[in-house]
Amino acid sequence: MKSNYKFFELITRAQVKTIVHKKIINLISAFLLATLSFSSVAVENATLSPTVDHLRATKIITDFLGRYHYRKVDLNDEFSVTIFNNFLDSLDSSKSYFLATDIARFDKYRFTLDDALRANNLLPAYSIFSTYQKRVSERIEYALLLIEKEFDFSKDETFFIERKNAKWPVTIEQQNDLWRKRIKNDVLSLVLADKEKDEIKKTLVKRYSSVLKRTKQLDKNDIFQLYINSYATAIDPHTSYLSPRSFDNFEIRMSLSLEGIGALLRTDGDNTIVERIIPGGPADLGDLLHSKDKIIGISQQNEKEFTDVVGWRLEEVVELIRGPKGTVVKLQILPGNKGDGAAVEEIAITRNKIKLEEQAATKDVIEIANNNKTEKIGIVTIPTFYLDFNAFQNGEEDYRSTTRDVHKLLGELLEENIDSLVLDLRSNGGGSLIEATQLSGLFIDKGPIVQVRDSSGHIEIHKDKDASISYTGPMVVLVDRFSASASEIVASALQDYGRAVIVGETTFGKGSVQQLVDLNRFGRKNDANLGQLKATIAQYYRINGESTQHRGVEPDIPFEASYDKSEQGERSLDNALPWTKISPTQFDNRHISKRIIEDLEKQHVSRTKDDEKYQSLIKLYNLNESLQRQTELSLNQSEREKTFSRLEKDRKEFELLIGLRDTSSDDDSDDSKDDEKDNIESDVLLIEAAQISADLNSYWNRAKQRMIVQQ
Repeated sequence: MKSNYKFFELITRAQVKTIVHKKIINLISAFLLATLSFSSVAVENATLSPTVDHLRATKIITDFLGRYHYRKVDLNDEFSVTIFNNFLDSLDSSKSYFLATDIARFDKYRFTLDDALRANNLLPAYSIFSTYQKRVSERIEYALLLIEKEFDFSKDETFFIERKNAKWPVTIEQQNDLWRKRIKNDVLSLVLADKEKDEIKKTLVKRYSSVLKRTKQLDKNDIFQLYINSYATAIDPHTSYLSPRSFDNFEIRMSLSLEGIGALLRTDGDNTIVERIIPGGPADLGDLLHSKDKIIGISQQNEKEFTDVVGWRLEEVVELIRGPKGTVVKLQILPGNKGDGAAVEEIAITRNKIKLEEQAATKDVIEIANNNKTEKIGIVTIPTFYLDFNAFQNGEEDYRSTTRDVHKLLGELLEENIDSLVLDLRSNGGGSLIEATQLSGLFIDKGPIVQVRDSSGHIEIHKDKDASISYTGPMVVLVDRFSASASEIVASALQDYGRAVIVGETTFGKGSVQQLVDLNRFGRKNDANLGQLKATIAQYYRINGESTQHRGVEPDIPFEASYDKSEQGERSLDNALPWTKISPTQFDNRHISKRIIEDLEKQHVSRTKDDEKYQSLIKLYNLNESLQRQTELSLNQSEREKTFSRLEKDRKEFELLIGLRDTSSDDDSDDSKDDEKDNIESDVLLIEAAQISADLNSYWNRAKQRMIVQQ
């Protein structure tokens, strides 16, 4: 099955108050209580039929989303098709369980799910799921027979790992061939991982028996959540329903990111995938686990054997990964940057609690040769936008926040007489809107930073009201495709004010705001726990009126490799809110001239076109992208080994040239300062951003400290 946990923007109660007023909540509650009614539903199978609580929750969810979701969508036949396709995809994304005849039989629901939802009729979902459960049993039974067979890995065959656009198999024979190749690929992957014949059989029997067991364990609540999320995500990818059990697991996953290994996980089909690494956590500090890695096995520190977790529920995977602080969890992973044909790797991570200090902003100084002199470039790295909200609410004077920490770091850098500044926002997934606003204010006089429009069309302008400026010199902001939400607000504001040159990759493009809604607030006193609804209720807009949604922030000087932007960030998500524009707000509309930007870009291109490290990094990025876009794998062992060997040779060569691989083996020094220096020197993009910052300083000096040049 396929389900996704996407980025969830946590906003403060004070901010929510400006977006969804208490009066609106009260009106919604009164409306729903007054109009709540339920259709009587014939129940054929009590174990696979909706409950009264499901009907109550459906009524509340459809009314709430229809009236108060940011995107106004008509519940009609066209929308029914999207729900229908979403539900089938959530069950069988690889198109390997259902037959074309099943889909033809389900076709009566294709244009009628809108009517069914309005009538509180959930039976179509349970009917489809009943067939799905039957097909899984049939397929797993066949898979277990295949595991006992011998495979010829000298034949030239291809296994298609991406079947999104494939057709449903028409005959059992076609479906059998799909599964034969699937099992053959599973066996070959374990052969390439140097597993013995008996161990391979044991692993795969456990894996597929587990898939069958977990499918049979899915209950009426699981089916309801899958179906309602097929409806919710048809509106936008960040809107979702969390059943009471799933909400508890959601909180566990959030806790896992704070006290565990420091990773947010999601499921895709039968796989558990790393969605994001939390800055400052054990996974981040160890640099062994990365975004897009697949976790296929888990073992505790005293266990020799790994538990295969392919096909497991996300909450069950999380439960195995969780554990006491200071203990070790071992993971078997398929590295995301090496493709599905890579060998399994084993890593060990010591569980720990993420401390605020480890997520806090940091500073460095890089010396850059520029125009026959050496310049000091200050680096401020911000992994996330944090705020000790409880201390802030309680009026404590020494509460921690991104803005306060960065203000202090800037003061220290000025004492070191830096010539220019780089603000590093790479992989910053967002955080506090208050901090994004106030941090932007450290670099401008005062004025608007971001506009927030709610579902009613009301626009709230968030402003920096402090006229003081912590740093007035030339600066560059470095971003990448993982810079999202609050970091996009900062980058876009500084770009619109002409306060900084933005360099790097086009950002993620998440310009929407979500809020958790407790459905019991709209139910009856005696209702069971109805769950939570995470709904998109507002959208961010730049002060120039353009949305950061979908498009993201486009850099003034791109560092981008040749990857497909449509496959990255918000642009890659189905049903994502589109880019839109509203009226700009009043702000000091100054710009670094186009000529200066063009000159800086020319110098960047000239400097990097023959730079071995930079070009090797771009080649490495392109290699990783091509592997992640793989849609098929050879089932010929010799060909598979040859391809993997060639790719690994190229990877090692690129990493060696970049400085990511250490050729020395006789230096066992544990000098953290030397390690930090080495990390900076091997950070090719940061060094180039510092070079651009030094180039910008030259223009700054020529203009006698007047950074803003009239066009």
